[in-house]
Amino acid sequence: MRPFVIGLVATVLLILTGCQPNSPAPSVTNQSASNAACATNAIQVTLTYSLNDQQDYITPAVQQFNQAYLNGQHPVTGAALTNADERICIVAQLISSSTATQGLVNAILAPNNANVVRTTVFAPTNSTWLALANYRSGRTLFDLGSAQPVALTPIIIAMWESRLRALQQTIGRQDIGWADLLTLLDSPNGWADFGIEGGRRAVFYGHTDPRTSSTGMSSLIIEYYASASANGFSGRRLTTSQVNDPAIQEGVRQIEQLVRHYASRTDEYLDYIAQGPNYLDFVTLEENDLLYLKGAFRARGFEPPFTPPEPLIALYPREGTLWHDRPMAIASADWVTAEQRRAAQVFIDYMISEPVQRMVLERGFRPVNPDVPLGFPIAAEFGADPNQPTTVLDLPDAETIVTIQQNWSLVKKPADLLLLIDVSGSMLEEDKIGQARQAALTFIEGLESNNRVGVALFSDGVTLMNPLGNLESNRDEISRTLENLRADGGTSLYDALVESLEIMNAVEDEGRIRAIVLLSDGADTTSAQATLGDVIRQITLSKDTPNPVIVVPVAYGQNADVSVLGDIGRASNTRVQSGNPEDIDDVLAIIRSFF
Repeated sequence: MRPFVIGLVATVLLILTGCQPNSPAPSVTNQSASNAACATNAIQVTLTYSLNDQQDYITPAVQQFNQAYLNGQHPVTGAALTNADERICIVAQLISSSTATQGLVNAILAPNNANVVRTTVFAPTNSTWLALANYRSGRTLFDLGSAQPVALTPIIIAMWESRLRALQQTIGRQDIGWADLLTLLDSPNGWADFGIEGGRRAVFYGHTDPRTSSTGMSSLIIEYYASASANGFSGRRLTTSQVNDPAIQEGVRQIEQLVRHYASRTDEYLDYIAQGPNYLDFVTLEENDLLYLKGAFRARGFEPPFTPPEPLIALYPREGTLWHDRPMAIASADWVTAEQRRAAQVFIDYMISEPVQRMVLERGFRPVNPDVPLGFPIAAEFGADPNQPTTVLDLPDAETIVTIQQNWSLVKKPADLLLLIDVSGSMLEEDKIGQARQAALTFIEGLESNNRVGVALFSDGVTLMNPLGNLESNRDEISRTLENLRADGGTSLYDALVESLEIMNAVEDEGRIRAIVLLSDGADTTSAQATLGDVIRQITLSKDTPNPVIVVPVAYGQNADVSVLGDIGRASNTRVQSGNPEDIDDVLAIIRSFF
């Protein structure tokens, strides 16, 4: 299962041994907590894989594989080993798909780079990363035709049952697609026109960043297929011609208009998905993620991170979807020897054997071995349909995928973002103002240049230092404001928020994400005009509009009034983020990924 850890950045975590990818094979027993000892003189094969959910079946598979050689048995056939048989030892390491792909490319093109990955077998989330590794390295680093899928899971739209049933009843059929979801966007009264009593006018969708997230990348590819189909495309595989077609881009842009906000990783949506239909109506996930959220693995000790307020159901879009196939591919590189290639193939054969494939199914993936029938937990009780998907899309070639990633800035929903910063005297404690200054500068530097960004500061009063403007043109002015932050005076939090909400509501939204990121370390002490009730009323009024302004509060420092900031976050259906001087950069990095 995927352990959802908020704020985890893509880092290298070596598991099973402490060996580096290019370290010599151990010739003596090397025991660790999660790795069986290696047989003497074994051929070492490094396996680099992504996502903690793969760890759930890879860790025991590696243990059993290595243990078989220690026991003198062939792990695939079970036959007793002879003196002529090669012994094999698998050393597994967990690295995100995007980081590992870049590390492999660096190993070819920039071997002195700090991020270099030299592995025998690469097991990313899906085959997209293999294609990108070939494309970016300029060579066939992996033979896509011989890459072996190990575990399948489709990309689904996870939707609240009330929403999905309302769509099906109103539209008059069970199979729902992106075109149907767009009818919601165009409906004058939103969900209320689809039988949801008191339903809001806005329709909210969420997906992750396609430049770093496998699910986000696949979601965007699926959107391009849906738009291309709506524009008359009937081919098997998207090409750059379709991706660069203005009409098709406009269709994707319309789908992206449904987005409430983005995130760098699926994990970062969990606190928001937990709020149910009040926050997001649907989100793209891997099917196995949905099974986890629905409690399919409780018997194995994996509790979901929250109890959904109503059932989530997998929607397999009628236009089609993609498989994430968890492939294993042997690197064609000078750091891989012929004996390592032979040994790696033995391990890959083991991974598709019936015992391992039954374990894959238990972990919520669909087996690739036809001798293992599909069954629990791929079941309706957990929101999944074992008979779906009926339409599977072809993965585009690497050039097309790269073009889709590059074009995301053209089709993604831009943001209007007001950074509201507390500069009261209490920010002088522990040099919080200095840390906030640097974190805010880093936050601004990482934002897309087509976002409109402004900065307001508050202490005894509130001052709009930089009105909302295109970041491409006002980045330098905003940077100067942030570089000159000084702390003094009281905290007029409520006045600042009410005025900021008025500023945001006065600007034509043009179909943009609208948000206030509030950074404050204390309780209100000096507001002369507004109360907490006024703030919550203003937020509530905005929630009833087609494009609400969301407020994301950051409680900065140990003495921050988390209770009040939590009330503000709940009113906006967001969650207060807690940050201290030592981790404020990471907190703001998570929030930056929303836009």
